[in-house]
Formats: sequence, structure tokens, C-alpha cells
Amino acid sequence: MTRVNIFCEGQTEEAFVRELLTPHFASMNIWITYIIVRTSRAGKGGISSYGKIKNQVKKKCKEDKNSWVTTLFDFYAFPWRDISPPIDTKGDSFSRAGSIETAFKDDINQPNFIPNLVVHELEGLLFSNPSAFNDWFNVEAGMELTAIRNDFATPEHINNSSKTAPSKRILALCPGYEKAWHGPLIAVEIGLDTIRRECPRFDGWIKRLEALAKNTTPPPGNSPR
Repeated sequence: MTRVNIFCEGQTEEAFVRELLTPHFASMNIWITYIIVRTSRAGKGGISSYGKIKNQVKKKCKEDKNSWVTTLFDFYAFPWRDISPPIDTKGDSFSRAGSIETAFKDDINQPNFIPNLVVHELEGLLFSNPSAFNDWFNVEAGMELTAIRNDFATPEHINNSSKTAPSKRILALCPGYEKAWHGPLIAVEIGLDTIRRECPRFDGWIKRLEALAKNTTPPPGNSPR
């Protein structure tokens, strides 16, 4: 059995992992544990600083060396500027996210760590099939979300400005949308296969985790218990 710890940015990501990813990986003998990042001794969810993320991720990598550790964090608003040395953020969003992930991995510096940022945010994945919003809101909202989706090469290309990020677009068309409640349920309705087909970068992360099932040895540099 392969064990993977997934650090989640908040309750929405936790529910997404629990409802959509855990059953998929269980069928491959990959055991998933989801962990919401801590913002304080009593608080969980959200990313307040890079230092807090780094400390939690690195600690988990070290204390559970025979498992893998990865992340489900939004690229949008990720505090990458606090990573040292400075990161080259030229190019499109995919290139920039890749550069930040590489710097994140180098900074954690643990062989069992696999960084992952969702471009631009988890709600973008819901544009894989906007008609899934119909049953929760109305057909008109689904049609307008579909029109937005058709303006971009993939759901992951939907831009990340403060006014037109995927979540802001959804809220504008679907009053009453609750991220932690509706998001995972709509994702389940869309289905993992559709999301993977529509979102190549996300699919790449899933494939990388799937490949761990073929590796029966612990992460490099670690010895069996």
C-alpha cells in the first residue's frame, strides 16, 4: 500500500479530496490522508503566510518518511514571493506555476514531497462542465458559465484577476453559491474523468500520484520501518 498525505488549503479542498480523489486512489491501493493547513494553534484553512505552510509540510515529510506528501493549494494568491531565492515568474500562468512549484520543492528539500498548485484556483475545475450547475441554480447560469468556459483554451486558463477569477465569476452568476458546500458536490457530479480530460495540468498531478502505486519502495533516501 502507498500512503499519500495531501495538504489542503481549506474545507472545500478537503471535501474535494475526500469525495472525488480518495475513492479513485483507493482502487489503486493508494491510501489518501487529507490535512487542512493550520493558520494558528486553533485555526485551520487559508494560507496566511508561506512560513506556516513550509513548517507544516516539512514536518510531515520528516515525521512520515515512508509516505508521500503533496499539496492542493490555489496558484491564485499563493505567497510565492516569500520563497528564497527569487523565482523567475516570466511566461504564462502554467510556466509561472511550474517555476513556483520547483522553488517550493527545492525549499522543502525532502525526497517525499510533491508540490502542486491548482491553476488558477479549485473553482476553475468546475468549468469542466458548467451544465452541472443547472440542478443547483438554473439553466441560464449554466449557459452563461459555459459561454465563459468557451472563451478559454481550458478551464485552467480562466484568468485570475481579483474581479474575474473563476470563483468570482461563479458567485456573480450563482447567488447563494457556497464554496465549501456546492463546490465538492458539483465536482462529484462532473466526475473526475471529465475534469482530468478538460484540465491537463491537474491531470498531470493525478498521473504523478497514480504512478506512485507502481513504486513499491519508500521514497528515495528513506529506509523501511
